[in-house]
Amino acid sequence: MATRALYRLLRPLLFWLPAETSHRLIFSLLDLLYRLPGAGSVTRALFTRRIPALPVTVMGLHFPNPVGLAAGLDKNAEHLGPLADFGFGHIELGTVTPRPQPGNLRPRLFRLPRHAALINRMGFNNVGVEKFLDHLAKQVKHCPIGINIGKNRDTPVERAVEDYLAALRAVYVHADYVAVNISSPNTAGLRDLQNRDQLEELLRALKAEQSTLAEKHGRYVPIALKIAPDLDDAQIAAIAGLVLDYKFDAVIATNTTITRPVLGQEPLSHQTGGLSGRPLKRLSTEIIRKLHAHLQGNLPIIGVGGIENADDAWEKLVAGAGLVQVYTGLIYEGPGIVQNIVQGLFERMRASGADSLAEAVTRARK
Repeated sequence: MATRALYRLLRPLLFWLPAETSHRLIFSLLDLLYRLPGAGSVTRALFTRRIPALPVTVMGLHFPNPVGLAAGLDKNAEHLGPLADFGFGHIELGTVTPRPQPGNLRPRLFRLPRHAALINRMGFNNVGVEKFLDHLAKQVKHCPIGINIGKNRDTPVERAVEDYLAALRAVYVHADYVAVNISSPNTAGLRDLQNRDQLEELLRALKAEQSTLAEKHGRYVPIALKIAPDLDDAQIAAIAGLVLDYKFDAVIATNTTITRPVLGQEPLSHQTGGLSGRPLKRLSTEIIRKLHAHLQGNLPIIGVGGIENADDAWEKLVAGAGLVQVYTGLIYEGPGIVQNIVQGLFERMRASGADSLAEAVTRARK
């Protein structure tokens, strides 16, 4: 595709800059571009309108296609319009915390091009929920929106529930679904919330608050739990049992990993932070497969980790996911990745003789 070839020409220039500098530059250029009349229409013509309809229903929500953008790229809800125009079936914004925080010291984002991977230790850098919602109010929404919430770095883990409840109350009416991030490796102690006792307390509080908010606003907003890939079988079983017991609406699997699979002698492998991209693919797929075996289709899974093409996405879907999300793949493949994946999944569906993607996936699982 022409857009993919163009991105491959531009990528060496973008990769010549430090990763976070390049990130800011791209969004600055997009903001400038979108000040021109018709910029959105041109972008949609290049991307969205070339994507076949491949609707899916997950968490009771209707998505135009199963390929979403994972949280972390647009932390502050500033670029929703341009990102949606690339054709994503949904976009997850954040992670946003109740209060603003700068995140960890720079450099905190590293590319590993030989492995199509990233290491990040961003640390939930964001403008805080109040300013986040101010930004969001100025955006045009073209697809379902998830808002990913977390706790502030200086909030003790034993008081983390308070932060999550405050964030949930703030974003509830603005989201199509809310993602609860307890799995980033870059906030000290955060992953402790995946331990059974602490997780049960958090889930109980969130579900009670969700019920209160649904009654107050006359609208039920699903809540998804985002988990780490660095879990053993007992932890996966415990998490599956709890999300079923407390009737959570979905699980997002997975966040980045603190392990360093298949990196070999990669010079940057010593950097602390979460590893994403191709090296995470097998690990995240295995978590999805095990989680699906416990959930037995009673709770949807959103699959994330190492998705670069339609084959990777199909693998996640067959393993048990109902939706997929990309992040690092977008950095390496460019915005044409959405069309590439959706087109490939559409062709698989047609080749199987199924009438829907869900039917094609169900047949493949059997």
